Amino acid sequence: MIFFPESPRFYLMRHKEDQALAALAQLRQVQVDSESIRAEYLAIKTEVLFDESVSAEKFPGKKGLSLFAAQHVALLSTWPAFKRLAIGCCIMFFQQFMGCNAIIYYAPTMFAQLGLSGNTSGLLATGVYGIVNTLSTLPALFLIDKLGRRPLLMCGAAGTFISLVIVGGIIGGYGSALTDNKSAGWVGIVFIYIYDVNFSFSFAPIGWVLPSEIFNLGNRSKAMAITTSATWMCNFIIGLVTPDMLATIGWGTYIFFAAFCLLAFLFTYFFVPETRGKSLEDMDLVFGDTASHEEKARLMEIASSMGLTEAVPGHKVGLAKEDYTSAEHFA
Repeated sequence: MIFFPESPRFYLMRHKEDQALAALAQLRQVQVDSESIRAEYLAIKTEVLFDESVSAEKFPGKKGLSLFAAQHVALLSTWPAFKRLAIGCCIMFFQQFMGCNAIIYYAPTMFAQLGLSGNTSGLLATGVYGIVNTLSTLPALFLIDKLGRRPLLMCGAAGTFISLVIVGGIIGGYGSALTDNKSAGWVGIVFIYIYDVNFSFSFAPIGWVLPSEIFNLGNRSKAMAITTSATWMCNFIIGLVTPDMLATIGWGTYIFFAAFCLLAFLFTYFFVPETRGKSLEDMDLVFGDTASHEEKARLMEIASSMGLTEAVPGHKVGLAKEDYTSAEHFA
């Protein structure tokens, strides 16, 4: 990291405009006086000025740590802001407590519980499982904007719930006798893969996409930092407790994760909004505030004052237009 150059945005946040322009030109490998560089530079500057404008209005007189703290407290200051953050954190929570990483981390142990051992168990638990995991993510690329987020999440939650209940039932019903009932063990392994398929096209990718689509521009970076921290904290907890669960409650481990899959289905059905094809302004209507409308007007005003209404490249115009969300889907 010590060899990485500072970003243009970093320099602009410290009002070092010449260095910001030079850093951007170096990054793009073009001349400083290039039209494309100037346009992108002004677009980044617009974003920085927008952030400064929002901070100056909402948190006057605050700087450094006090500003940092105030910006994060603001995420809890109103019901609409809290609701956005709660939904984002809960999606990340379920992403971990549905058991995906527990299976990835301890697949050899789980496969051994199903009666497999030796090289076959290791190959199926690591190599094949990883391939299935990767390939099963691909359908989300094509379906996420056709079917929407909610249908995929609910379908994935239902599929993972059924799969884990079956696996838990097999281990609980046969126990140590699975070594003599290979067919039952293989059925359990098949349903672990079916679980993986269902999780990989739903909560695995959408768990990262959806939270980024529900936050308004002024809160997005802070809110996403919190939701990302939530998923890794939950990941740490799952990695810590799963070995003890497998050793003490055995088949109950799968029922434990299945219960969270069911809760994820219910949570999605009752609380998660559909974001497919919706702008940030549309999300304001869902959550009952006007944050994105106000921010859009402010951003367009700043851009217009810099002559960027028509000059900003397409991927930057998206910051001030209704198609911002769709441009962020796979960011």
